[in-house]
Amino acid sequence: MKDELIELIFQEEAIIFGHFVLTSGKESDYYINVKKLITNPKALKLIARLMKSRVEEMGMGFDRIAGPELGAVPIATALALETDKPLIIVRKKKKEHGTGKQIEGEINPGDRILLVEDVTTTGGSVLRAAEILEKQGAEVVVISVVVDREEGAKEKIEEKYAFLPLVSVSELFARRGLVRIEKRE
Repeated sequence: MKDELIELIFQEEAIIFGHFVLTSGKESDYYINVKKLITNPKALKLIARLMKSRVEEMGMGFDRIAGPELGAVPIATALALETDKPLIIVRKKKKEHGTGKQIEGEINPGDRILLVEDVTTTGGSVLRAAEILEKQGAEVVVISVVVDREEGAKEKIEEKYAFLPLVSVSELFARRGLVRIEKRE
């Protein structure tokens, strides 16, 4: 399944080259657009099956699936359908209208959460989502991402959580014989 996912990333042109500023503020010569990939139902189903399989291999039990907005929401939804587990959506900030919630979906104290993300660079976004969930009494047991850019997220996340990337950027580049150029800060 992993090889199929890597091929779909290239088929869907979800990796592009140029000059980009990432969510983390870092500059990069390439951009991994998992949002483009997950608009393909075949790719989205494959991601959900692969995440489910990887988490089961590790023996990680969980009660609910969470994803921060925006890119992780379709992934979390597909995984909730694949596993028949309830879904939680974590907003970047509290709503300024209606109920004013930052979390959509029910969390009970002690719920074990599988937190998913589309791409990680430094891990900041997904770690903020984990903190929000934990403030509500949940326990984040594993963080799974589609692509790890290998720019510090793994090390930061593994200080506190199990980390399961489906694909690393090195694997993507190696598949196409590309050389990864590190940007200097």
